[in-house]
Amino acid sequence: MFRRFLLPAVFVFASVSVAPVFADWPEFRGPYGNGYVAAEDRRESIGLPITWSETENVRWKTPIPFLGWSTPVVMGGQIWLTTATDDGHDYYAICVDAATGKILHNKQLFHTDSPEPLGNNLNCYAAPSPAIEPGRVYVHFGSYGTACLDTATGEVLWKRDDLRCRHYRGPSSSVVLFDNLVMLTFDGVDQQYVTALDKKTGETVWKTDRKVDWRDQDVTGKDEATAKRIRDGDQRKAHSTPLVIKTPAGAQQMLSGGAKAAFAYDPRSGDEIWRIEFDDFSVAPRPIYRDGIAYLVTGITHPELWAIRADSKGNITETESVLWRLKSKVPKTTSPLLIDGLIFFVSDDGIVSCIDSQNGESLWQKRIGGSFSASPIYGDGNIYCCDRDGQTTVVKPGRKFETVATNMLDDGMMASPAVDGRALILRTKSHLYRIENSAPATN
Repeated sequence: MFRRFLLPAVFVFASVSVAPVFADWPEFRGPYGNGYVAAEDRRESIGLPITWSETENVRWKTPIPFLGWSTPVVMGGQIWLTTATDDGHDYYAICVDAATGKILHNKQLFHTDSPEPLGNNLNCYAAPSPAIEPGRVYVHFGSYGTACLDTATGEVLWKRDDLRCRHYRGPSSSVVLFDNLVMLTFDGVDQQYVTALDKKTGETVWKTDRKVDWRDQDVTGKDEATAKRIRDGDQRKAHSTPLVIKTPAGAQQMLSGGAKAAFAYDPRSGDEIWRIEFDDFSVAPRPIYRDGIAYLVTGITHPELWAIRADSKGNITETESVLWRLKSKVPKTTSPLLIDGLIFFVSDDGIVSCIDSQNGESLWQKRIGGSFSASPIYGDGNIYCCDRDGQTTVVKPGRKFETVATNMLDDGMMASPAVDGRALILRTKSHLYRIENSAPATN
């Protein structure tokens, strides 16, 4: 167990006299929720770095105490991220100055005497990513607590620690903001629901239980040992972060992947709009969406990628609303990217795939090595894939595979990358980095 800590030192590798260009990275997967650094129609160069190492293009490097896989969020010259003791007793929000790497706020928010053991090393107690908006940041540790902080002072504006579920493998789903609501997902082994809190007060606005036919998960008539194994297992769990979309007809939906089913909800009321059902669980990738079509991954044991007409109603599992299903090399953990009609993803075991979004046809697959938990991002015409050993492979999207660069840091990456202006914000298992070209970019 780590001891309580002082503010760590910041190692500065390059001059910070040049004022950084600030750009928002307000939530997991960025400003659009889909891994894009800039809007799809922006084609000019931002100036993101392509090459780096521990001694090249590192503006600063700051040690982050304890353990956390949450993606950093960036706004107004601040970087916020979460961390927790590796035993799950204490939970923190940390704010870092984006220009210097100095820790500005370090706030212990929650404590629990008896956290449930994780059971594996692929999760931790600070995996859900926060979300930020002007003046407020919302941090989330699943059933261990949710809080809203003032970004200027670090003051806690409200806290909730009464939203319960047994995470079993630890909390994962990240915060989503919509209008005046904070959207949270609780897919545990005992309870499965989505809920929306009031941004200003933290009070519950709506709560919707998952309506799922567990089929073979029914414990009626089973002996106690078998029933306990089912109740305490993974097969009712999920880890995915929802995505709020607008259909061509102007209707807003919240796409949400769960165990045995994925759903579209009305984000204002929590009412279910449509669903698909499947025989899988522990879905982690975030949905993607484009031009009326939603793309959802179904789980972990035999993951598939489904293309769904979003303007649907009811149970559409066996209907023409399902356009196609892909069953090969679909990622269990990382979220896909949709670029110029092509879907790109990297599997947990390091295979990058490109498929046609119109029909699900596989165009190419290429092993780049490593193992992956972090979701790739897309910026300056390149895809950035960060692995658990600290290597980032930069790939050019297209109908043929092309590697741009390969870069290595000292520790592995479980958190997905973030961006601040022309800089990459990379979180390894031990440090936070600002990776930036030494010379200012020019367009």
